[in-house]
Amino acid sequence: MLSKLKLNQLYFKDTSFVNLMTKRIFNVLLVANPYDAFMLEDDGRIDEKIFNEYMNLSLRYPPRFTQVSTEEAAWKQLENTTFDLVICMPGSDNSDTFEIARSIKEQYPHIPLVVLTPFSHGITARMEHEDLSIFEYVFCWLGNTDLLVSIIKLIEDKMNLEHDIKEVGVQMILLVEDSIRFYSSVLPNLYKFVLKQSQEFATEALNAHQRTLRMRGRPKIVLARTYEEAMDLYNKYQNNVLGVITDARYPRGGVVDPMAGIKLLAEVRSRDPFVPLILQSAEVDNKVYASRYGASFVDKNSKKMNIDLREIVSDDFGFGDFIFRNPDTLEEVARVHNLKELQNVIFAIPKESLLYHISRNHVSRWLYSRAMFPPAEFLKQITWESLQDIDAHRRIIFEAIVKYRKMKNQGVVAVFQRDRFDRYSNFARIGEGSLGEKDVVWLL
Repeated sequence: MLSKLKLNQLYFKDTSFVNLMTKRIFNVLLVANPYDAFMLEDDGRIDEKIFNEYMNLSLRYPPRFTQVSTEEAAWKQLENTTFDLVICMPGSDNSDTFEIARSIKEQYPHIPLVVLTPFSHGITARMEHEDLSIFEYVFCWLGNTDLLVSIIKLIEDKMNLEHDIKEVGVQMILLVEDSIRFYSSVLPNLYKFVLKQSQEFATEALNAHQRTLRMRGRPKIVLARTYEEAMDLYNKYQNNVLGVITDARYPRGGVVDPMAGIKLLAEVRSRDPFVPLILQSAEVDNKVYASRYGASFVDKNSKKMNIDLREIVSDDFGFGDFIFRNPDTLEEVARVHNLKELQNVIFAIPKESLLYHISRNHVSRWLYSRAMFPPAEFLKQITWESLQDIDAHRRIIFEAIVKYRKMKNQGVVAVFQRDRFDRYSNFARIGEGSLGEKDVVWLL
């Protein structure tokens, strides 16, 4: 009865990707002394390196960097150009970078400020006596341009988070970490992976325009540095959390708590039995707590920590191919690369394997990570507890995919690809040039 009711109600409204990521960083003011600016550009101009990174990741609108070293130069630039971000590089030479930053914040309180610095004993000692509350984040410069891209994307994600979640249900990856050195290393790794994955799932779009827009629906990454900050974000967006990655030791209640991350895992797991959790810690004894709360564990001391984290995020957060597994041995039963392949194999998946995945919301999570929000939201509501019918579940998944694909295909002319089209597609372009009778084939 429930399955018939749900199928009768099944109607998908297209996702308006054009309304996502509307707030962007186009101009960045870099406040640094000539030596630090030279170190930053040691292997090439910043603009050129950022442009290349954006092109490699199929990103649009690379920001323009403007470098100044004095307060007078900073004010001159601010008067003539609208800046979206200010990056300050405090050197160990007692330069007035922080004073310039404070002046900018007083005059332009809406512009986010970030500290970027290569940590040394002198700089660390100096920063201990500075008021850093005016800055959004503090980052450790490790000589990697990926970090600059990550800083820009982190700020953009923060600016667009609330709107995009309310607009279409964009997902959020919550990273909880207070170590500046560590998150300065992890964020570039995490962003590069997520952006590459968004390139992959965007290929399912039927034309170049749709591919570009669909990348706006990628999961956002949000950084919290205290227990309270993490819980505030989780409480506000818990229905849109794709996964949580947390350290074990960070501030809670104003003091560093070695169990803060464990307490966060316990609280999140008590509310959501299925959301993927990752505990990363330099203390291997914490692995037992990860097991207790159904979380994966990443050893911070491992030389391949970044690889381990990337693999777990790929497997647990729904990125990459959907792999159907035997629940007893976890051996691969079937693998699907896109929505059409899932549609084709859903009736052939063994009952035990399908039950294992649908009872853990794996299908809806996979769709969410690929920015397919309408079917993801629909299938998330069809729980095993509410239906208790494996054949009905197959039919519902199949019908949801078919209706979603038909809806997405309406009014779209796409380049014909044999493996992408079937009787549920509309029409496609064959060859180049203007569209005429010979260029179109109807697939009935």
